[in-house]
Amino acid sequence: MAYLAPTEFVTKMVDAGESKLLMSTRDTLIRSYMAGAILSLAAAFAVSVTVNTGNPLLGAVLFPVGFIMLYLLGFDLLTGVFTLTPLAVLDKRPGATWRGVLRNWGLVFCGNFAGALTVAVFMAIIFTFGFSEAPNAIGEKLGHIGEGRTVGYSAHGAAGMLTLFVRAVMCNWMVSTGVVAAMMSTNVSGKAIGMWMPIMVFFYMGFEHSIVNMFLFPTGLMLGGNFTLMDYIVWNEIPTVLGNLVGGLTFVGATLYSTHYKTAAKRRAA
Repeated sequence: MAYLAPTEFVTKMVDAGESKLLMSTRDTLIRSYMAGAILSLAAAFAVSVTVNTGNPLLGAVLFPVGFIMLYLLGFDLLTGVFTLTPLAVLDKRPGATWRGVLRNWGLVFCGNFAGALTVAVFMAIIFTFGFSEAPNAIGEKLGHIGEGRTVGYSAHGAAGMLTLFVRAVMCNWMVSTGVVAAMMSTNVSGKAIGMWMPIMVFFYMGFEHSIVNMFLFPTGLMLGGNFTLMDYIVWNEIPTVLGNLVGGLTFVGATLYSTHYKTAAKRRAA
């Protein structure tokens, strides 16, 4: 497997950020819709594996297949564009502006949410035979996930909100590391291995991913989870989006850009 030097793959990161900012509205929405849908299918798959086998680690090991598929197909997740698009502005690429970054983030958020919600509806239908009976074991698990990660945080007040935010930061630290790891390799197997490791870590550790949650929580609400839409928005989605932004941009994008692309002056030899 061939790998690129850090200066080379960080240049690819900046190029990717510029490309995403210049993409048309139609293409951005289509690619983000498909990304949200595929990642949601992977989340449903991982939860199904966990419930059917009783082994959460096995679910975490298998979850990255969805992320790998959507990345190789060229689709866009909000967590990834949080990390990549600001680099094009920092590098002063032609046409790259903060207004364009916000536009891209907004479009990708909408596309991801639409894709995740589509799969949420489909899975809710499957788990209840078209809402004609009570949810099966997997549906019940999804409802409990939503409860624990909304009212479970709110029960701890400010400490719960801090915990939620930090879990979201850690999540996109790992997820964006997976995005970057894929850029290190020049072949499919290398990209897959590079993405697999950090994505598995985030999922098994229970970190908060805004797009996965766009599937888990609407599904939980449809399947009778004991929490409300406002619980989901206030005590999960908004803090998770903010934490994902901080984690990806600060601990991955800015650090790699500053040390491998815009390096500091070398020290003089004695």
